[in-house]
Amino acid sequence: MAFVHGKSAFFSLDDSGGTVRDLSTYLNDISMPRDIETAETTTFGVSGSAKTYIVGLTDATISISGLFDATADGYLAGVVGGSASLSFVYGPSGSTAGLTKYSGECFLTSYEVSSSVGDAVQASASLQVTGAITRGTFS
Repeated sequence: MAFVHGKSAFFSLDDSGGTVRDLSTYLNDISMPRDIETAETTTFGVSGSAKTYIVGLTDATISISGLFDATADGYLAGVVGGSASLSFVYGPSGSTAGLTKYSGECFLTSYEVSSSVGDAVQASASLQVTGAITRGTFS
């Protein structure tokens, strides 16, 4: 089993003009939780005492955060709340040929910039995936 360090993670997102922008150098945290809906199908008279379920639709969100930069701010502020979906690519261990990548379409649903007297200016964003996520490898 080969474990990898997260320091080389890769993330790109379309800007408002549809140009793919590598945001990796501005980010220090990327999270992509994925869920599958379940519907309970337990009926009266079921044998035993356990509930039963069927699976439904999948869902995913992406959270990114890092250090504020005016260039990255222009990319993200330009697409927050937009009506067109954005293409994303996420490489958990980097973007070298052969490494795992996840790609798909999403909407930027929130963008936050925060300043603290004792820290660097931070930026974070949340994205709602629309449609399926494709798992592949970088070529």
